[in-house]
Amino acid sequence: MNDANSNAERYLAVWNETDAARRRALIAESWAEAATYIDPLMRGEGHEQINSLVEAVQNRFPGFRFELIGTADGYGDNLRFSWGLGPANGEALIKGTDFAELEGGKLKSVRGFLDQLPEAA
Repeated sequence: MNDANSNAERYLAVWNETDAARRRALIAESWAEAATYIDPLMRGEGHEQINSLVEAVQNRFPGFRFELIGTADGYGDNLRFSWGLGPANGEALIKGTDFAELEGGKLKSVRGFLDQLPEAA
């Protein structure tokens, strides 16, 4: 697995982790302390706000999982990857593409774009 894929998989693991203590540990391991996340629907800065965003998505879509679509791409400290969100072992109902900047191997900023969003979401 290439570094870009490893970073994307590590990022998605945070969004899939339902155990709060393990999720906070994953965030601390993979996100810079002052990291930022923004997409068309939400934004957060720092570990606690990012954790709250993940919890909000999990509460809105219980049982859904994020999966990497295709292969992540990266160069230097830049990362681009697409993902799908849907029921475990089911088709992705929501799809997006995220662009991330790394610093010292940790996520510094993530900018998310929604590629497919059903009206009911």
